[in-house]
Amino acid sequence: MRSALAANLEVGFAGRRVLGLVLLAAALGAPFLFYPVFVMKALCFALFASAFNLLIGYAGLASFGHAAFFGWAAYVTAYAVKSWGLDPVSGILLGTALAAAMGLVFGWLAIRRQGIYFAMITLALAQMMYFVANEVAFTGGEDGIQAVPRGTLFGLVNLDDPYAMYYFVLAIFLIGFAIIWRTVNSPFGEVLKAIRENEGRAISLGYRTEHYKLLAFTLSAALSGLAGATKALVFQLASLTDVFFSTSGDVLLMTLLGGIGTLFGPAAGAVIMVSMENYLAQFGSWVTVIEGAIFVVCVLTFRRGIVGELARFFPRWFADGGTPR
Repeated sequence: MRSALAANLEVGFAGRRVLGLVLLAAALGAPFLFYPVFVMKALCFALFASAFNLLIGYAGLASFGHAAFFGWAAYVTAYAVKSWGLDPVSGILLGTALAAAMGLVFGWLAIRRQGIYFAMITLALAQMMYFVANEVAFTGGEDGIQAVPRGTLFGLVNLDDPYAMYYFVLAIFLIGFAIIWRTVNSPFGEVLKAIRENEGRAISLGYRTEHYKLLAFTLSAALSGLAGATKALVFQLASLTDVFFSTSGDVLLMTLLGGIGTLFGPAAGAVIMVSMENYLAQFGSWVTVIEGAIFVVCVLTFRRGIVGELARFFPRWFADGGTPR
């Protein structure tokens, strides 16, 4: 029996390794098959959705205000690179640090409540930051910060080259995704899952759940900021759209579509939604209706999300880091 179990684990590991190599090869070749800016946008939102899933999928905390971290990191990075002349890496790190600091403050205020009250607090805080972004001078108001220079990477690689910029974005995505994977598959991640399933029992076992939730919130905010800061360089623009509440709704839909509580699901959902926005643009204002209809069909058909359902039937191929909710 032990040998059979060991064989199954070995096959499962090999299958997941093959899947990972296939996905990596697809990512490396994507800019030669698709418009590089389109693929970069998909990677930014894939990281954003994965960061959001770390909070809702593993800690069970539904935030409606993650656009604040995504958008404000974009603003700070764009301003620092354009006005202060910082290099792209320093600008991105500065935007990510701001998002982490905001996440620490927002999380400290929000985790005092649970359920819908937690969600409403995050939404209210995010809307406050939206109005601040609309009023302060350095954000450019409705015009945003435009013509943001991409600069050179370490003074050697010109990021105005679309292929160089793409592989820079891909590297950032892989680093962020690796952090999420390591977090989920660590003792800290196991405690988060325990809190998600039964917080009272986790408290009875001696865990200070508020600290774990606050750390998860801060890490999720920081990675969301990393995605937003990177997007500002990709599009050379930071605008109010990035901090608007609809962006928080979009990342929630991406996560639901791909599969809450799965490792690859949110990234897959982000790629699908960005693809729909790109290839259905010819339908004009009907795009929203079409996306809504597709989303309803997917939710009714795939109750665990697309990757969640695939993981159910092919568990050896998907290391989802947790049972889909």
